[in-house]
Amino acid sequence: MNNSGKNLAIWVVVALVLVLLFNMFEGGKRDNRIATVAYSEFLKLVDSDKVSDVAIVGRTINGHLDDGTKFSTYTPPNDPGLIEKLTSKNVVIKSAPEEEAVSPLLGLFLNWLPMLLFIGIWIFFMRQMQGGGSRTLGFGRSKAKLLTEKQGKVTFKDVAGVDEAKEELEEVVEYLKNPIKFQRLGGKIPKGVLLVGPPGTGKTLIARAVAGEANVPFFTISGSDFVEMFVGVGASRVRDMFEQGKKNAPCIIFVDEIDAVGRHRGAGLGGGNDEREQTLNQLLVEMDGFETNEGVILIAATNRPDVLDPALLRPGRFDRQVVVPNPDIIGREKILKVHMKKVPLASDVNPRTIARGTPGFSGADLANIVNEAALLAARKSKKNVSMQEFEEAKDKVMMGSERRSMVMTEDEKEMTAYHEAGHALVMLYAKGHEPLHKVTIIPRGRALGVTMWLPERDKLAHTYNELNAQLASLFGGRIAEELIYGKDNITTGAGNDIQQATNLAKRMVKEFGFSDKLGPLRYESNQEEIFLGHSVAQQTNISDETARLIDTEVKRLLQKGEAKAKEIITSKIKELHVIAKALLEYETLNADDIKELLKGKKIKKPDNEELSSYKKKQKIEKSGSTSKDNKKKPIGSVPITAKNTT
Repeated sequence: MNNSGKNLAIWVVVALVLVLLFNMFEGGKRDNRIATVAYSEFLKLVDSDKVSDVAIVGRTINGHLDDGTKFSTYTPPNDPGLIEKLTSKNVVIKSAPEEEAVSPLLGLFLNWLPMLLFIGIWIFFMRQMQGGGSRTLGFGRSKAKLLTEKQGKVTFKDVAGVDEAKEELEEVVEYLKNPIKFQRLGGKIPKGVLLVGPPGTGKTLIARAVAGEANVPFFTISGSDFVEMFVGVGASRVRDMFEQGKKNAPCIIFVDEIDAVGRHRGAGLGGGNDEREQTLNQLLVEMDGFETNEGVILIAATNRPDVLDPALLRPGRFDRQVVVPNPDIIGREKILKVHMKKVPLASDVNPRTIARGTPGFSGADLANIVNEAALLAARKSKKNVSMQEFEEAKDKVMMGSERRSMVMTEDEKEMTAYHEAGHALVMLYAKGHEPLHKVTIIPRGRALGVTMWLPERDKLAHTYNELNAQLASLFGGRIAEELIYGKDNITTGAGNDIQQATNLAKRMVKEFGFSDKLGPLRYESNQEEIFLGHSVAQQTNISDETARLIDTEVKRLLQKGEAKAKEIITSKIKELHVIAKALLEYETLNADDIKELLKGKKIKKPDNEELSSYKKKQKIEKSGSTSKDNKKKPIGSVPITAKNTT
């Protein structure tokens, strides 16, 4: 019988026992409510016509009075006139044979049965709560699940873009298949492998591939499954998990999101021992304590390695840390090909082109692009997915969904066009800026318009000039509004731009050392006091004078970027008008379109279906009217790139 069947049987037994106890006590109460009367009193009741019926069992008489009251009495050995008297008074008479006498021992047992049942149930639950991991209702039982081939087998062929991580784990699989190859040279397989990387890079997928390749028992559990409401349950579940592993050795145990249980230990509020710390301590002992766990390999995944306890990361526990980063262009191409296998593609689809236009994307982002493209093609009733759907899906993932039903006035639409044109113009002419990719005035997400740039390649570092150029482009929209409509008519649309510029300038001063006055020092809050992975109180390590100097330098960088944007747009004011008018006409322009327009050439108009899809669905109100959607000013344009800008 499986565990669920055993649990059901136990609960059924407990329910039956409770029902039995309830009936016994209720029966006792009912018996106690029967009034016992003297035989002489019974005869008086019969003479006064107050007795309704009687039931004679041996020498015992049970009956009811006219008002429904129950009574009981005992007859003397010989009373031949009783039946005649009852008959003359029209009393209903029932008779039954006398019951056999109950032995004293059985009576004693029946009297003590309720108490014995209560004691038995109490002992049963106490044994369950005191750590019987293998017991039927054990709260301390591990929730690790054994992964089977029926649950969707994944192999290393399904994993792409993380070749180094695959090599590390292929070695683990090879050891499980052929341990003698490593042991004859004195090598020991790592006891634990920690997969570290940003969200969506494929850490869990790699672990599933290990399960599919190793052909050994593979247990999977989440870090949050250890700690629950009962004290000591987490440590008990850790013990039970490793006991299961030893019984099935060689095997692999995969703990997903281990930061939920492996966070840095602190003093604890009030000096108490935290339940999570107790669970972590047991995990440390099981991984490398007095008892050895030969053949049990622990694989864990986290995207927060900074909050893990140092004792957990030392050699002997997690001997190997495997970084699973965002893929490069070659990795992105491989990932796209893996996900495109299940999608019917048109002849014009080129995974290399899509990979080149998605720097910084994770594997999950790329899978989302392929899925969105397939949905778009299905919406258009196409038989296959073309490059056009992939471009639309990429823009949707990068910039957000189009809000085609949003109502805008002509004035708002024109101001948005100049705002986006300002961003685009600075991106084109600011020295060191990444190439402009696309500009649109179709509302996306919370923005009225979007200007996007894409790096030509995957960049691991940025120069001082590049970051200054980014600051200038962030102020491009605000400066364009100021030059076209005047300083008094600047909108709140640049609020998000200013926020991004301020954050970037602060990092340039406090983290990157891009300030001559402050020098190459890192100014950050103190992160030493950690409680459960978070600071109890952020303490600054800088004086008031240094803080004022930091603010001054941040302001200087922002003003420098604003001045650069103003210089570019002022000198290229004609180009600003050209781009803005083209945006009002075409709504979306890519970098090549803008370059052709600035050369004085006409760009090819798209089909009416592509060009006017927004105009057809949008109700454009005349100047002076206000839409319901714009009573609360949404965030304005957001110059963005594909993921990690700095």
